Amino acid sequence: MAFETTIELAAPIAPPPPAPAPLRSTATPAALGLAASLEACGGGGGGGAADSPAPAPAPTAVEASRFLAQASLGASRAQIGSVQALGYSGWIDAQFALPASTTRWDFLVAAGLTDVANKNSEAGFDSAAWAKLLGAPDTLRQRITLAYSEIFVAAIDGLVGGGWRQFSAATYLDLLETNAFGNHRTLLQQISLSAPMGQFLTFRGSAKGNTTTGALPDENYARELMQLFTLGLVQLNLDGTPTLTNGSTTYTYGLADVTGLARVFTGWDFDLGGQPAATATATPDFIRKPMVQVGNRYETGAKTFLGTTIAAGVDAPTALTQALDAIFAHVNVAPFFSRQLIQRLVTSNPGAAYVARVASVFNNNGSGVKGDLKAVIKAVLLDDEARSATAAAASGFGKLREPIVRFTGWARAYGAASASNAWAIGDTSNPGSRLAQSPLRSPSVFNFFRPGYVPPNTGFDATAMVAPEFQIANESSVVGYLNFLQRAVSGQGVGDVLADYTALLAIADDAGALFAEINLVLASGRLSATTLAPLVTAVASIASGTDATRKNRIYAALVMVLAAPEFLVQK
Repeated sequence: MAFETTIELAAPIAPPPPAPAPLRSTATPAALGLAASLEACGGGGGGGAADSPAPAPAPTAVEASRFLAQASLGASRAQIGSVQALGYSGWIDAQFALPASTTRWDFLVAAGLTDVANKNSEAGFDSAAWAKLLGAPDTLRQRITLAYSEIFVAAIDGLVGGGWRQFSAATYLDLLETNAFGNHRTLLQQISLSAPMGQFLTFRGSAKGNTTTGALPDENYARELMQLFTLGLVQLNLDGTPTLTNGSTTYTYGLADVTGLARVFTGWDFDLGGQPAATATATPDFIRKPMVQVGNRYETGAKTFLGTTIAAGVDAPTALTQALDAIFAHVNVAPFFSRQLIQRLVTSNPGAAYVARVASVFNNNGSGVKGDLKAVIKAVLLDDEARSATAAAASGFGKLREPIVRFTGWARAYGAASASNAWAIGDTSNPGSRLAQSPLRSPSVFNFFRPGYVPPNTGFDATAMVAPEFQIANESSVVGYLNFLQRAVSGQGVGDVLADYTALLAIADDAGALFAEINLVLASGRLSATTLAPLVTAVASIASGTDATRKNRIYAALVMVLAAPEFLVQK
C-alpha cells in the first residue's frame, strides 16, 4: 500500500487507515481529544525531594527522553544516551558549558543582507531563527531562549522605526540567548536598553511631558514591564497564589505607578554615534547598540511608583537602574517568573509547592544571589514534580506541546539539516497551512497564548486549570499542522531542510519495532499499546522490502505519532 505524502486542505484529514479518530479536524480543542488527554494525564501537585536522597540510578531511555522533552528542543538517540551517561544534572551542566553557536546577526551578515536594499524588508530573519532552533548544538540554551521570547515578548512586525527589522529581531533573540544562563536582573537591564524593545513597546523617542500641548511620556513599556515581564496584575505569595486581603486580591500597581515609571523611560533613542540619521541608518549596526539618552527629552523631575521615589535631578541611566532595582526587589518577581518558566518547559498547572521551591531558588541560589538563571533552570527541571513518575500521573500534569516545539522535536530527532545552509522554512504563522506559530512573530505583546488561558466549553474551567497553548489550537491550526508536518517528514522536506532516516530504514520492515523506536524518541514512550495497535496494523499493510517502501512506512509512522494526542500532550 503506498502512503500519500500530502493531505489536501479542502478534504478531511485521512491518514492511512485505520488511523485513530482523534486525528480528525474538529471545531473545538476539546473535541480533538487533546484536552481530555491533558486533563486525564496527571499533575498539579508534587512533593519535594527527601532531605537526604539516595544516589539516583541512571535514567532509563524513556526517562531520558521525557527529560529532553522538557529541557531541549527535541530528543535524539544521541541526546538520550548523553542524559543516561551524565544524569540529569550532569547533562544540564554540559549544556551550560557549551559555547554559543553563530549568532543570528552573523547569519544575516554572512547572507549578505547588510546591503541597504534590504533595509525595509524582513529578509533572512526566519532562516536565521530556524537555523538556531533546528541546528544549534546548545539545545537547552535554545529552548530557554524560546521560552524567554514568549515571556519578554517582542515581535518582528512591531519593530518599527529605523528599518532593518530582520536585524532588530535577530538582535533581540541574540540578547535573550546571551543572557539565557545569566542573571534575571541583568536581563531586565539589557532588555530595557535594547533598541528592539524600544521599537516594539514604543518608548524609543519618548519625551517628557509638555504642559503646553498636554503630551505625556509614552506609557507602553512602563505598563508591560510590570504587567507582563516582572510582576503581573495581582500581589502573589511565594508559591504563585494570589495574596488575599479580606478575601480579595490586591493589584500590584495602578495608573499612578504607570505614569511615574513612564517618566524613567523618557529620552532614550537609537545610538547613531553623532551621525545624521540618514547616514547612521544606512547599515543596521545602530540597531545592535544599547539606546542612549537625548538629554532635552528626559524628564528630570521626581518619579514615584511602587512605593519608590527617584529624586528630581537624578540622571537618566541612574534613574533607570534604580527603577529596575525597585522592580527586581518586588516579592512578585520570583513567583511570577518561576511559574511562567515552569509552564513553558514542564507543565501548565504546576503545584503551588513546586512554584514556591523554584521561586525560593530565584530569591537565593544558595550563595545569596538573587535571579541566578542557571540555578532557576536547574530547579525547574530537577524538581521532583518535574521528574517524578508519581507526580506526572496526578491529575492536571502536563502541557500541550506548542507547534514550534513539535516541529523542532521531529527535526532534531532525525538530524534535519539544510544542505545549502539557507534554512528556507519561512514564516510558519499561517494556521491553515503551517504551524500557527513562528519564532518572534507573536501577534501582540501578550504572546501567542496567555499563561492563564482557559479553553472555553471544556473541563478546564470546572477544574480551575489553565491550558495556554490551546489558545492557538483550533480546527484550522490542527489541519494546517498535520499538512505541514506531513510534507516535512516526507522526502519533500521544507525548502532543502531534510531529515536523515538511516537508522529507521534498518527497522522499517518491522512495523512494531519502527513504532517502538519513534514512540521512544518523539513521544517518550507515551503512546499506549491501545493507541499503537491500529497504527502498527496500518503500517504493516504498507509494502516493504525496498528502501522506497521502507521510506513510505517511515513517513506514515511519523505522521501518525506526530498526530497522536499522547504525543501532542507533553508529560
